[in-house]
Amino acid sequence: MDEDAIPGRRAVLEALRAGRPIRKILLSRTAHGAGVKDIVHEAKGLGIVLQSVDPRRLDELVRGAHQGVIALTAARPMASVDDILANARAKGEPPFVLVLDGVEDPANLGALIRTAEGAGVHGVIIPKHRAAGLTPAVARSSAGAVEHVPVAAVTNLVRTLEELKQAGLWVVGAAPEAKDAYHAVRLVPPLAVVMGGEERGLGRLVREHCDLLVRLPMRGKVASLNVSVAAGVLLFEIIRQTATAQSS
Repeated sequence: MDEDAIPGRRAVLEALRAGRPIRKILLSRTAHGAGVKDIVHEAKGLGIVLQSVDPRRLDELVRGAHQGVIALTAARPMASVDDILANARAKGEPPFVLVLDGVEDPANLGALIRTAEGAGVHGVIIPKHRAAGLTPAVARSSAGAVEHVPVAAVTNLVRTLEELKQAGLWVVGAAPEAKDAYHAVRLVPPLAVVMGGEERGLGRLVREHCDLLVRLPMRGKVASLNVSVAAGVLLFEIIRQTATAQSS
């Protein structure tokens, strides 16, 4: 059995009602009945993602009966974007946020959260769909950092970027086609740093809603760095520039 999976209609319903952190519920396309309706009602009320899947997908996740329903748990309760901004206010610091556009590898997500915690980021924002969630595997890869960094999952990343702008943050995205190198522009919070997924990088709409795009100059034959390594370079450049600005 997948370690973060809860199979069965009654088990999933009770987990929802008990407030268990759940990031997604998978429903077989053939599942129906009162029990399924109850689960859908509870999940929608809690803002939990419901995904209709082929029954074979559920068979791959668990051995034995799942009754057409599997809940995927979260390593810890998710925060909100407001929680992240409140975290910055509580520390008396300008907001410093990491936004991830479609990072799918749990090991990469865990490493990114660990890097963000080390850089003093106030929170990490991820999409609810088509991206890795806050699973136990992610928690392990973060080496405990997930306990110290609020992580928010949002339905619409573009809308969230606009909300961050309205809150006074500048939005900077990392893109290999950017004109400016990361060290050649002023990068000081309030700031939201947007990193793309492993395969496609930043999505078109996300890229268009960034205030600024920067690149990491590559001198070798490999076209790009691992996303967690690239984020580390960029986040710690922001730390360096912030310290320089404060001392001048």
